[in-house]
Amino acid sequence: MKPKQLLQTVLAVMCAGALFLTAGAGAAQKAPGVDVTMGSVAMDIPVEMIKRMSALTNYLALSTNLNIRFRPSPSLGSAVEDLGTGQTQIAYLTPVAYIEARKKYGVIPLVAPTTQGRPYFALVIGVKAGSGINTPAELKGKRFAFGDQKALLQRAAVASMGLGLHDFSNFAYLKHYDNIAKAVLAGDFDGGILKDSVAEGFKSKGIVVIGSTPPLPSYLIAVHPGMPVSVRNQLRDALLALKKTTPEHVATLEAFDIAYDGFSLIEDSAYDPVRILIQPFQK
Repeated sequence: MKPKQLLQTVLAVMCAGALFLTAGAGAAQKAPGVDVTMGSVAMDIPVEMIKRMSALTNYLALSTNLNIRFRPSPSLGSAVEDLGTGQTQIAYLTPVAYIEARKKYGVIPLVAPTTQGRPYFALVIGVKAGSGINTPAELKGKRFAFGDQKALLQRAAVASMGLGLHDFSNFAYLKHYDNIAKAVLAGDFDGGILKDSVAEGFKSKGIVVIGSTPPLPSYLIAVHPGMPVSVRNQLRDALLALKKTTPEHVATLEAFDIAYDGFSLIEDSAYDPVRILIQPFQK
């Protein structure tokens, strides 16, 4: 082989090798991560839930090697079934939804959102400002709004404030806390059960709190029992790192729930008080 031909051959081989390495590096950089679908109990209409959850799923996608999307559930029961049957692999659940999913499918508690650094919340009774109703007892003979019919903790909370279903002239299940607040403000109901942060969000619009439960263990994020430990740990670590330390993190948390300031580890035993509270209302 002539020197010129030899040089051309060597250069061609080197270029091919370089292209192979570059392509390999590009493929490694673009290697698809594990697909994870996140669900949630229905806190609002699906469009609003997508808005609320998108900031969190985007944060998790950027903070992990996972491809994460959100799948809204129309009710508490469907959120439980979606997580339990693997339609979703991670979900934001109420305490009662978690207890049901744990009992039926063995889901695993991952983290709980915190308010002022603590994983607790309260259920409150809200009325319209100027209604003349100042105590829970004054709602006897009045119209009352609940959320999801399967949300037994709501009934237990109302009972803890001295009221039963028989005390109301009429009651209805409006699915979402925002629906309850809006219906009370519209005069369709005299009072309703609300999550404390929702009541606070509607305070400027005329919602007044007249009763509250003691602190209850927070809503939580749980995962399907079949989720690989490595994936579970990525999600856990990313959520624990999410605190109100940067403008981006503040925006993510406040889109999720304005009261939340981070996440903490949670154990199943934290929900034993809720199990006791709802026991009289279980069939």
